[in-house]
Amino acid sequence: MIKLLIKKYYLENKSKTEKGFTLIETLVAVMVLAISLVVVMQLFSGGLKSNQLTGDYLYGIFHAKEKMEEVLLSNSLTAGSSSGEFDDGYRWIVVVDPVAVEEEVEDRMPFDAFHVKVNISWKHGAGDRHFEITTLALAQKPESRG
Repeated sequence: MIKLLIKKYYLENKSKTEKGFTLIETLVAVMVLAISLVVVMQLFSGGLKSNQLTGDYLYGIFHAKEKMEEVLLSNSLTAGSSSGEFDDGYRWIVVVDPVAVEEEVEDRMPFDAFHVKVNISWKHGAGDRHFEITTLALAQKPESRG
Protein backbone atom coordinates (compact mmCIF):
# COMPACT_ATOMS: atom_id res chain seq x y z
CA MET A 1 0.00 0.00 0.00
CA ILE A 2 2.73 2.40 0.85
CA LYS A 3 4.40 1.58 -2.45
CA LEU A 4 1.20 2.45 -4.28
CA LEU A 5 0.92 5.77 -2.48
CA ILE A 6 4.53 6.67 -3.27
CA LYS A 7 4.06 5.66 -6.88
CA LYS A 8 0.84 7.69 -7.14
CA TYR A 9 2.46 10.72 -5.48
CA TYR A 10 5.50 10.45 -7.76
CA LEU A 11 3.36 10.22 -10.92
CA GLU A 12 1.23 13.19 -9.90
CA ASN A 13 4.22 15.40 -9.00
CA LYS A 14 6.44 14.26 -11.87
CA SER A 15 4.89 16.71 -14.31
CA LYS A 16 5.28 19.54 -11.79
CA THR A 17 8.98 18.93 -11.22
CA GLU A 18 9.89 18.65 -14.92
CA LYS A 19 8.31 21.93 -16.06
CA GLY A 20 11.24 24.29 -15.23
CA PHE A 21 14.84 24.59 -16.48
CA THR A 22 17.69 23.02 -14.60
CA LEU A 23 20.64 25.08 -13.41
CA ILE A 24 22.91 23.53 -16.06
CA GLU A 25 20.47 24.38 -18.86
CA THR A 26 20.30 27.96 -17.65
CA LEU A 27 24.09 28.26 -17.44
CA VAL A 28 24.52 26.86 -20.96
CA ALA A 29 21.97 29.33 -22.32
CA VAL A 30 23.74 32.26 -20.61
CA MET A 31 27.12 31.12 -21.99
CA VAL A 32 25.76 30.87 -25.54
CA LEU A 33 24.27 34.35 -25.20
CA ALA A 34 27.53 35.77 -23.81
CA ILE A 35 29.61 34.28 -26.65
CA SER A 36 27.15 35.62 -29.22
CA LEU A 37 27.33 39.12 -27.72
CA VAL A 38 31.15 39.06 -27.82
CA VAL A 39 31.11 38.13 -31.50
CA VAL A 40 28.61 40.88 -32.32
CA MET A 41 30.65 43.47 -30.41
CA GLN A 42 33.84 42.45 -32.25
CA LEU A 43 32.07 42.82 -35.60
CA PHE A 44 30.82 46.25 -34.59
CA SER A 45 34.30 47.30 -33.47
CA GLY A 46 35.81 46.06 -36.75
CA GLY A 47 33.24 48.08 -38.69
CA LEU A 48 34.18 51.24 -36.81
CA LYS A 49 37.90 50.70 -37.48
CA SER A 50 37.20 50.05 -41.16
CA ASN A 51 35.11 53.22 -41.35
CA GLN A 52 37.93 55.31 -39.87
CA LEU A 53 40.51 53.79 -42.22
CA THR A 54 38.25 54.49 -45.20
CA GLY A 55 37.91 58.11 -44.09
CA ASP A 56 41.69 58.44 -43.78
CA TYR A 57 42.20 57.08 -47.30
CA LEU A 58 39.49 59.40 -48.61
CA TYR A 59 41.37 62.42 -47.23
CA GLY A 60 44.62 61.01 -48.66
CA ILE A 61 43.06 60.67 -52.11
CA PHE A 62 41.66 64.20 -51.92
CA HIS A 63 45.08 65.63 -50.98
CA ALA A 64 46.84 63.62 -53.71
CA LYS A 65 44.45 64.86 -56.39
CA GLU A 66 44.75 68.42 -55.09
CA LYS A 67 48.56 68.34 -55.18
CA MET A 68 48.62 66.66 -58.61
CA GLU A 69 46.34 69.37 -60.05
CA GLU A 70 48.52 72.05 -58.49
CA VAL A 71 51.63 70.59 -60.16
CA LEU A 72 49.96 70.09 -63.55
CA LEU A 73 48.51 73.60 -63.58
CA SER A 74 51.81 75.29 -62.77
CA ASN A 75 53.28 77.49 -65.51
CA SER A 76 56.45 75.47 -65.91
CA LEU A 77 56.96 71.78 -65.32
CA THR A 78 60.57 70.95 -64.50
CA ALA A 79 62.26 67.81 -63.28
CA GLY A 80 62.88 67.57 -59.54
CA SER A 81 61.14 66.80 -56.30
CA SER A 82 59.49 68.74 -53.50
CA SER A 83 57.76 67.85 -50.27
CA GLY A 84 55.65 69.41 -47.56
CA GLU A 85 52.82 68.88 -45.13
CA PHE A 86 49.14 69.78 -45.12
CA ASP A 87 47.51 71.41 -42.10
CA ASP A 88 45.81 68.17 -41.03
CA GLY A 89 49.03 66.12 -40.71
CA TYR A 90 49.11 64.53 -44.15
CA ARG A 91 52.56 64.74 -45.78
CA TRP A 92 53.22 64.95 -49.51
CA ILE A 93 56.15 64.28 -51.83
CA VAL A 94 56.05 65.24 -55.51
CA VAL A 95 58.62 63.75 -57.91
CA VAL A 96 58.81 64.94 -61.52
CA ASP A 97 61.09 62.90 -63.79
CA PRO A 98 61.65 63.44 -67.51
CA VAL A 99 60.58 60.56 -69.73
CA ALA A 100 63.49 59.07 -71.67
CA VAL A 101 62.96 59.54 -75.39
CA GLU A 102 65.30 58.79 -78.25
CA GLU A 103 67.32 61.87 -79.19
CA GLU A 104 66.13 62.10 -82.80
CA VAL A 105 62.50 61.81 -81.68
CA GLU A 106 63.03 64.37 -78.93
CA ASP A 107 64.34 66.95 -81.43
CA ARG A 108 61.13 66.68 -83.47
CA MET A 109 58.74 66.82 -80.49
CA PRO A 110 57.42 70.31 -79.62
CA PHE A 111 57.01 69.31 -75.99
CA ASP A 112 58.77 67.50 -73.16
CA ALA A 113 57.22 64.49 -71.43
CA PHE A 114 57.37 64.11 -67.65
CA HIS A 115 56.41 61.33 -65.28
CA VAL A 116 54.72 62.99 -62.26
CA LYS A 117 54.32 61.04 -59.00
CA VAL A 118 52.50 62.33 -55.91
CA ASN A 119 52.86 60.35 -52.68
CA ILE A 120 50.68 61.18 -49.67
CA SER A 121 51.45 59.64 -46.26
CA TRP A 122 49.94 59.94 -42.79
CA LYS A 123 50.19 58.42 -39.32
CA HIS A 124 47.72 55.69 -38.50
CA GLY A 125 48.08 54.09 -35.09
CA ALA A 126 51.62 52.84 -34.63
CA GLY A 127 52.45 52.81 -38.35
CA ASP A 128 52.25 54.93 -41.47
CA ARG A 129 49.82 54.68 -44.36
CA HIS A 130 50.37 56.07 -47.82
CA PHE A 131 48.63 56.64 -51.14
CA GLU A 132 50.32 57.35 -54.46
CA ILE A 133 49.11 58.55 -57.84
CA THR A 134 51.12 58.95 -61.03
CA THR A 135 50.53 60.49 -64.44
CA LEU A 136 52.30 61.43 -67.62
CA ALA A 137 52.38 65.17 -68.32
CA LEU A 138 53.39 67.11 -71.40
CA ALA A 139 54.94 70.58 -71.22
CA GLN A 140 56.10 72.97 -73.89
CA LYS A 141 59.82 72.99 -74.40
CA PRO A 142 61.53 76.09 -73.13
CA GLU A 143 62.42 78.36 -76.01
CA SER A 144 66.11 78.24 -76.76
CA ARG A 145 67.82 81.60 -77.06
CA GLY A 146 70.17 82.39 -79.66
